[in-house]
Amino acid sequence: MATASSARVTLFEDIFEITALNPEGKKFERVNRLSATGTTFECDLLLDYNCQIYSLLEGEKMTLVLASTLNLDGSADDHTSYNPATTYQSEPTLADNYEYVMHGRVFDVSYKKDGVVVIAVSFGGLLCRLTGDQRHLSSILPDMRLYILVKKD
Repeated sequence: MATASSARVTLFEDIFEITALNPEGKKFERVNRLSATGTTFECDLLLDYNCQIYSLLEGEKMTLVLASTLNLDGSADDHTSYNPATTYQSEPTLADNYEYVMHGRVFDVSYKKDGVVVIAVSFGGLLCRLTGDQRHLSSILPDMRLYILVKKD
């Protein structure tokens, strides 16, 4: 779970169990789409990721975090460029604790009946759809820039 230093930057965190890989068939050679269910907040997740650089298997569990910044002190990122060699050269970041990180933008937030919200994020064309109770996802807003951080459990 989030440490005290990273709690201010974390918008959402849960452990997800992967229920299917490419549930509608494989569309792209280098991309897998996973379907997963959150173990704590019971959110549903569809996530595209680059399967050439990161491997996930059906049945595995992974921790997923949505964060507004990688800075552990909560200071804002400029969200316009990222160069880990110069930007975070001497300081530890939230990304140091994860295996796979992407930066993207929320392009749709849809409110459904019974307090359910569907959040759609694009990470440079790799898509994420997170569906769950709006009480757990209320920190995520339309047009927000954010990071997704993943590690296997």
